[in-house]
Amino acid sequence: MKILILGATGFIGSAILQRLVADGHAVTGLGRSPEKARLKWPTARWLNADLATLSVAGWRPLIEDQDVIVNCAGALQDGLSDDLLATQQNAMLALYEAAKLACGRLIVQISARTDGVAGTLAFLATKRRADEALAASGLPFVILRPALVIGRNAHGGTALLRSLASFPGVLPLIHAESPVATVSVDDVAEAVSRAVDGSIPPANDLDLASERTTTLADLVRLHRAWLGLDAAALVLLPPVLAKPVAWAADLAGNLGWRSPLRSTAITAMSEGVLSTRPTPAGLYLADAAATLAGYPSGVQDLWFARLYLLKPVIILTLSLFWLLSGLIPLMSLDAAAAHFLPFMPIPAATAVTIGTCFVDILLGLAVLLRPAARKAFLGMIAVSLAYLAGGSIMEPQLWLDPLGPMVKVLPSLALTLTALATLDER
Repeated sequence: MKILILGATGFIGSAILQRLVADGHAVTGLGRSPEKARLKWPTARWLNADLATLSVAGWRPLIEDQDVIVNCAGALQDGLSDDLLATQQNAMLALYEAAKLACGRLIVQISARTDGVAGTLAFLATKRRADEALAASGLPFVILRPALVIGRNAHGGTALLRSLASFPGVLPLIHAESPVATVSVDDVAEAVSRAVDGSIPPANDLDLASERTTTLADLVRLHRAWLGLDAAALVLLPPVLAKPVAWAADLAGNLGWRSPLRSTAITAMSEGVLSTRPTPAGLYLADAAATLAGYPSGVQDLWFARLYLLKPVIILTLSLFWLLSGLIPLMSLDAAAAHFLPFMPIPAATAVTIGTCFVDILLGLAVLLRPAARKAFLGMIAVSLAYLAGGSIMEPQLWLDPLGPMVKVLPSLALTLTALATLDER
């Protein structure tokens, strides 16, 4: 069959893509960065499209030669990089209309449990309206609602689980006793495969969750053991601490960073991840312990877990470093400009000082904006090297200064390279 996958580059979508390719289907992935996806998954055909902009007319050429559409696209919360109403609701309604005009296409929708305490939030409300519209559309459909998905790789909530599990000495948790149902990403892919071949017939709305539900605390302990770390004491944090954490994560979301600690995730976790619908008949769904046992961890998993929580700390540290390096000289402009006086007149020295301060401040602000972060890191490296070269030529004695103004640039370069190396999210 010819199958179009929306969100094919994501954690769940990429696993489904690989399974459907292995099944012998002709798979097409839809995404905003097909060039990178084509390098990683060359067995699929890739199309460039932004769901937020697709109308009925825009969908028709994308689906006209497809037999099945698998929708794995989604986002946790509105932010600089995500518009939930546009992508999770409006684009889906347009897709259903286009599918009807194309004489019907089977749509396999990866959704979520959309009731509960978080049901009114945009993430679940837009999914619920899309699910309801699909069920009422007259199209053949299968809706699958995975619990917390665990696999060899990690993204979002599962990445956070690993990072919390690697915390040194203790396990600091909010809502530690919340129940969490899980499912293997391979079992999600298996369910989609069965929906495509008809083993799960159309007009089904099913949960995907193992029978064994655990608590958040036990799930983190399980991941800690999987990482090969000694047991650590559980530290129960009061739920009130979730509010400032969620506020900071939401602010980061408005700057384009997709933190799993945003208010939507915190609200959902206060109730837990539960399963309330039937699961596919005849499909064994592995629990968290069995899933992790099938993917023995390596040192790269421990590195990732530890770096995941350090990443925002690194970015904020670099931002503060560059902001202060630009602001402090402006407070003593004459003293800062004096470094250039042996080589140029006072007006030029002042202008150069102000210009370099402006560049530092701009880089310190730009790195906080996710779409600009890569260019900001590269700019930091280039400017740091320029400062080192210029300082070595103009004032080589600074290398021996007791306060180490030149030497201190070297660790900032190393930190910038680390941030650049960990910038990719998927």
